[in-house]
Amino acid sequence: MQGIACMTATTPMLMLPNWAAAAEQTQQDFDIPAGPLATALSRFGQTAHILLSYPASLTEGRTTSGLKGRYDADQGLAILLAGTGIESSRGSNDNYSLQASTGDTLQLGAVSISGKAPGSTTEGTGLYTTYSSSSSTRLNLTPRETPQSLTVMTRQRLDDQRLTNLTDAMEATPGITVVRDGLGSETDAYWSRGFAIQNYEIDGVPTNTRLDNYAQSMAMYDRIEIVRGATGLISGMGNPSATINLIRKRPTAEAQASVTGEAGNWDRYGTGFDVSGPLTETGNVRGRFVADYKTEKAWIDRYNLQSQLIYGITEFDLTEDTLLTMGFSYQRTDVNSPLRSGLPTRFSTGERTSLKRSINAAPDWSYNDHEQTSFFTSIEQQLGNGWSGKIELTHAENQFDELFNFAMGDLNKDGSGLSQLPVRFSGTPRQDNLDLYVTGPFGLFGREHELITGMTLSKYKENVPGWGGWRYDYAGSPAGAIDNLYNWEGNSAKPELTESGKSSIDEHQYAAYLTSRFSVTDDLSLILGSRVINWKRDTSDRPYGGEETEVNREENGVFIPYAGVVYDLNDTWSVYASYTKIFNPQASWVTDEHNKPLDPMEGKGYEIGIKGTHLDGRLNSSLALFKLEQDNLAIWQHDNVYSSEQDTTSKGIELELNGELAEGWQASAGYAYSVTTDADDQRISTNLPRNSLKTFTTYRLQGPLDKITVGGGVNWQSKVGADLHTFSQGSYAVTNLLARYDISHNLSASVNLNNLFDREYYSQSGLYGVYGAPRNVMTSFKYTF
Repeated sequence: MQGIACMTATTPMLMLPNWAAAAEQTQQDFDIPAGPLATALSRFGQTAHILLSYPASLTEGRTTSGLKGRYDADQGLAILLAGTGIESSRGSNDNYSLQASTGDTLQLGAVSISGKAPGSTTEGTGLYTTYSSSSSTRLNLTPRETPQSLTVMTRQRLDDQRLTNLTDAMEATPGITVVRDGLGSETDAYWSRGFAIQNYEIDGVPTNTRLDNYAQSMAMYDRIEIVRGATGLISGMGNPSATINLIRKRPTAEAQASVTGEAGNWDRYGTGFDVSGPLTETGNVRGRFVADYKTEKAWIDRYNLQSQLIYGITEFDLTEDTLLTMGFSYQRTDVNSPLRSGLPTRFSTGERTSLKRSINAAPDWSYNDHEQTSFFTSIEQQLGNGWSGKIELTHAENQFDELFNFAMGDLNKDGSGLSQLPVRFSGTPRQDNLDLYVTGPFGLFGREHELITGMTLSKYKENVPGWGGWRYDYAGSPAGAIDNLYNWEGNSAKPELTESGKSSIDEHQYAAYLTSRFSVTDDLSLILGSRVINWKRDTSDRPYGGEETEVNREENGVFIPYAGVVYDLNDTWSVYASYTKIFNPQASWVTDEHNKPLDPMEGKGYEIGIKGTHLDGRLNSSLALFKLEQDNLAIWQHDNVYSSEQDTTSKGIELELNGELAEGWQASAGYAYSVTTDADDQRISTNLPRNSLKTFTTYRLQGPLDKITVGGGVNWQSKVGADLHTFSQGSYAVTNLLARYDISHNLSASVNLNNLFDREYYSQSGLYGVYGAPRNVMTSFKYTF
């Protein structure tokens, strides 16, 4: 089901008789151009503040003659739908549903919540953009109305580039830098605007970074919404980098199913299916089930990964105004011989190593296993007069067991000099969230405005065994030596690691927020919001036979303000500005030389820019200038010792274009410039590029070749290095291609060729580096029912 708030114009007499007894409605001024019906409905709903439900497929291929003038909701909707073959029904609380006007069609209850942004669902649209999002402020806004940088990785984009996990998706996202300190380990890190991304959400509900979100399978998501910059209003605490919001697939009102399969070099294979539709004759119960399986090796020796995903979700229309949702997901990932910490980039003599990309320093006894489980349920209720509310409960677990190996030492030219440093981690972190809010319109000074207020209660618990730390004794033994890295086959003796104690983390966060969007004039909107946080974290270490140590931290009444303003220059362009504060407690292991925790990071974030909406919302463009100021930035010194850096500044510029350039032509292009400096204006975080460019486009050929779609793109970044003069990597570009052929109406086949020119580069550069993937090919098919 797609939730929408909508209205438009044509012949009011088509529907007015059915609503003769309706109460008088407030009239609004509409100026909606002719074009795709879905776009027009989305724009209409945002103006009229009504809630409308319909299956996404209902509006596919349908257009409207538009709406211009002053009408109430009933009149406008009647005019907009005239001649489309669609009619509407009005519920008891002024909410609406759409259905085909002829034939035996599925009747849907008019259940929609404004927290599900109208027009935001990307599945089936074929677009590289979305019409609406709520990830910035939780208010339903178009990209142009959002006073922050927003990128949406749509379902079409994920499918076109075969972006099957979160790391793949982030590598294709403009403004995001992916730093891999391994392959198959838990060290994938995402950076934006000079800072590591720590804020993750699923359907708008925050999820802890310790739940290893990098391993998430994209098979169960409709899209990924990335809001760059400080996002304290929606996520509470975190770095001023970005928030990644994963939006789950929802059940569809009409039955649909698909089967997929893929095969690529390095023995990579996968298959999956996705089934969705009504579970009852009336359609008041709908369900969806997704399964996905992958097994793959890689360009490095001995590496092997297997992953399985099961995802299910069901929606129940309990009444015309009440929606119950229940769902779960289970994902298991098993990796053998994961590469951790990379390979030496310099010989002991200081010369570059230029090792073969296939070399793996991981022994055959190393592994990285995860079982990630999530359960969620929510109640969404229409409250009347355009108001709605939602309560959601989620429970997530991440059961992990990891035995890693670090290569240490100085590599000699004959391949000797390295040894193995093993370490083991295990545990089952758990998180419970209660998220509730109400939202709706209100009148003030003769104009209508929007408000959302809510609370998020989060409890995170981690009780894990200790394994004695790094096994330096093994590294210094004959068993730990790597005699010759060039021909080493990983056949060393497995070390014995025994449990040495327990450690625990109990973290609680209680937050309340209030945000209003004021329609100051027809062209000027002002968003004012704030969030108040109470946070507490208790950590303890209990070594067997040793003394227990505890660290208790808490912050109460933390106030995070937010202000955003958007001014429409005309029907296409808007200028905007936003401001917010930054607050982020340090990680539990971040301590100074006296083993004392560092103070929380604090700062301010500023952003100004211009945004454009083109081709009836099918194409969005933006330019942003940002500046972030931060104190108490933790800088690693040695072992577990950090220093607290003051007056750090990150500033830069971002340009982006996403959507449909012409019929059958989708494109995404984004450029980012970012530099982070200390109090002395010296550059820090030099492992991140100053400049980066990411592009990808597809075009469906016309005429007799219209069954063929071709595409391609380039990812480029500038010079990086821990030491830009000694240990550095020059700029490089990676080119990717796509070709797809529609064999029939139901069956399509695709070929993805990645790293076309086989560019050799490090995805992490320093004393140790991890090679990016060499040239590779993946073939796939999709059959839809």
